[in-house]
Amino acid sequence: MKVTPEAIAAGYDGLADHWASDAFPQDNGIAQHQRAIAFVEQRRHALDVGCGSSGRVVEQLLGYGFTVEGVDLSTRMIEPARRRHPGVVFHHADIRTWPMPHQYDLISAWDSVWHLPLADQEAVLRKLLGALAPGGVYIFTMGGLDSASEKVDAHMGPTLYYSTLGIPETVRIIGEAGCICRHLEYDQHPEPHVFVIAQRA
Repeated sequence: MKVTPEAIAAGYDGLADHWASDAFPQDNGIAQHQRAIAFVEQRRHALDVGCGSSGRVVEQLLGYGFTVEGVDLSTRMIEPARRRHPGVVFHHADIRTWPMPHQYDLISAWDSVWHLPLADQEAVLRKLLGALAPGGVYIFTMGGLDSASEKVDAHMGPTLYYSTLGIPETVRIIGEAGCICRHLEYDQHPEPHVFVIAQRA
């Protein structure tokens, strides 16, 4: 199954207006981020990976006192995000190749990195875990399956690609990266939507 950055960006270009509108539930993921923030030891730098257009996670992180950056592959997602938060630095980039500028006390990848090609999942997971400051927290969503899998799905409108390493492999990599899995939850059961909170030891 082949997926390209251009295809991922094009899919999300088509969703930018919906995500920024009142039709999209703006509380999506907010309670889960509050749980993650409770583990954070120092609220300095935060990064929203696949930040999207709504700015709901950015707004929450700003409210907790973080200096926030966002990164997204979609041009049409970045544009409204910049308008909503002109004081925040947003990077139009591919997280796979983007050079992380420094370490972060919190990294969020809510419903974003699961669109990466399966072949890139481990490297990006290790990259983001490696960018955590001591005591830093990474919150992300993944497909809650027992083994590696990939699929295409059009339930949000555009046809989008998804992949997962599976829960056992993800937890193994978290440990190998010097981090601890603090929380793992099927938050939309029976849908296999899982959010994970990992913390650098």
